[in-house]
Amino acid sequence: MTVASGKVIFRRQGVAIVRNAIGLVLLLLLAIAVWGAATAKAENAAVQSDTDIVANLGMLQGDEEGLTPAYLAKPTMRIQAAIMYLRLKGLEQAALAYKGTDNFEDASQVGDSNKTIMAYLKAHPELGWAGTGNNKFDPLAVISAQQYYKVMLEALGYKQDADFAYDDVIAFAGKLGLHRAAGAASFHNADIATATVEALQTAVKGGKKLAETLAEAGSLDAAKAAALTYPRIELQTSVTASAYGTFMTDSKGMSLYFFAKDPADPNACQAACLANWPVFYAEQLQVPAALNAVSFGVLTRADGTKQTTYNGWPLYYFVKDKAPGDVNGEASGKVWYLAKPYSVTFAAYGTLGNFLVDGSGRTLYYFDKDLSGVSACSGQCLTNWPAFYAETPNVPAGLAASDFGTLIRPDGTPQTTYRGFPLYYFAKDTKAGMTTGQAVNNVWYVIDPAKFHGAMSMPMPATEPKPTDQPQPAATGSAHTVYMENYAFSESVITVSVGDTVTFTNKDEDAMHNAVAVDGSFSTRLLAAGESATITLTKAGEYDYYCEPHKPFMKAKIIVK
Repeated sequence: MTVASGKVIFRRQGVAIVRNAIGLVLLLLLAIAVWGAATAKAENAAVQSDTDIVANLGMLQGDEEGLTPAYLAKPTMRIQAAIMYLRLKGLEQAALAYKGTDNFEDASQVGDSNKTIMAYLKAHPELGWAGTGNNKFDPLAVISAQQYYKVMLEALGYKQDADFAYDDVIAFAGKLGLHRAAGAASFHNADIATATVEALQTAVKGGKKLAETLAEAGSLDAAKAAALTYPRIELQTSVTASAYGTFMTDSKGMSLYFFAKDPADPNACQAACLANWPVFYAEQLQVPAALNAVSFGVLTRADGTKQTTYNGWPLYYFVKDKAPGDVNGEASGKVWYLAKPYSVTFAAYGTLGNFLVDGSGRTLYYFDKDLSGVSACSGQCLTNWPAFYAETPNVPAGLAASDFGTLIRPDGTPQTTYRGFPLYYFAKDTKAGMTTGQAVNNVWYVIDPAKFHGAMSMPMPATEPKPTDQPQPAATGSAHTVYMENYAFSESVITVSVGDTVTFTNKDEDAMHNAVAVDGSFSTRLLAAGESATITLTKAGEYDYYCEPHKPFMKAKIIVK
């Protein structure tokens, strides 16, 4: 919506772009291009964002350029909320055809069509738009989430002071399932898109869903409204652990995950791995306005099954998540992470361990000739090693956003730094999953966050030495084995004797496990698939223990007699 020469203009554009910072939008578009080359079997998905849906239905029409990021980032004004109310009630055309001339005193602040809207509202006080007092409407005032949710409630047939009190708007709306934009600190046009989709999917008081009601009245194209019935990906915060921030879930609130080994091979999770991490797939999909519909695709896996992808990353569930908001898979084995629009994240494949990649899985590098805050790469070097830049340091668990910064290069362009050191791509890495820049000229390296401190060459060994457990007393008793499989200890309780040994063996191919006594009396290292660690129990007692990465659900007990 643009105000020009006193006229507020709304114009429809069929394809909408989500509200994002321009830098992040460009990053996501780069992600799609990179993964398009990397996943030859990827397909387009039938996906519509909230902005696509409301644009196609004519509910939100934008300014002269349509639903641009700039438009969607603008605060919502009172006149726009009034127009949205009339559209949701199927009354917009009647309002535009109104011929009455009595109007609010401040109608001159808007253009002719919106003056007609205001006159119609003044002539129909039963609609609840009587103005702000003193015969004024205040059409350009910015509204809040509470005010827009009140608009939607009244469009659904609920009346203030009869069905709800104004102070309870958000809570009352939540009981009806209206909540997706209710937490917006400042309400913007992108929030209108998300909230309006919610309203259309909600039943009118005592009747059918609003979209059905409007379609039957001829105010809505029923065929285009079909997208309102698609399965949905939500952005929400865990009900049990808000520290995880905002992440993707399915429409029931079950968390979705990325697998760090997928950039090199999107079929890396197979067999027992897939039993623990089932794929997420929806043939048709709706997504929030904050996500770009073109970021989603479909991967046909090697076995012929299909899987939804985001920025090329296949999406998974975790079988140990039992309730909406559970995030038990987060950082599992240091290779599974909650699905988010990360700007930087981890990959893990080959012999390199965990290392930094961009949001599309493309490898990031460190130049050993750089100093903290200074890039020594320019000219042809920069052609071969393009600078990486992400405006927002959105990172997964295990990375600290505070470790990322920005330096300004001599030509004025920004470059993202990690712990002060510039980050680069390698031009010969033509797709996600490639690491051909590793150890080039013994000065270019991938970055393992656990080891990286900068200002020194850091070649990765072909195989990393495995840490050893602390020496154990010589075994004098019986030997016992506990397997770590399917994210559980094979024996929930075992009884042994003083001097017996217990060997823990990890059989989960997709996760690392350990065994840690609650009282601190023993602790093994993290074990990869096929690895074992042995402890000797020298004192009688009961020892509750757990796997540190999966502590919420992976627990057991040893009784020593």
